[in-house]
Amino acid sequence: MSLISLVFFLAVLGFAGVMIAQVFPTLIEKQAITKAASKAADGQTVSDVRAIFDRAALVDDIHSVAGKDLDIRKEDDKTIVLFAYNREIHIAGPAYLLLKYSGRSQ
Repeated sequence: MSLISLVFFLAVLGFAGVMIAQVFPTLIEKQAITKAASKAADGQTVSDVRAIFDRAALVDDIHSVAGKDLDIRKEDDKTIVLFAYNREIHIAGPAYLLLKYSGRSQ
């Protein structure tokens, strides 16, 4: 392996490491949003569900989704909370990594 190959390999490895370090917190946040949506599904009314989600979002430090962004439905006398959002991660210059997340209460 030549010195140029080694430098190129380390640059690619470093770039991948930086991207993973920026994507990982968004995955943790999605898990927190799913957990908060599952808690909120216990609410009786739409405003109840939104308030429960907003309280859980304060505790879990969720910024991507708010209670007003939730899609709340009834399926077989059970409340289902759906959410979808996008996260952009700046790479360099005009380049961004777009992550599209969606999920529902369990």
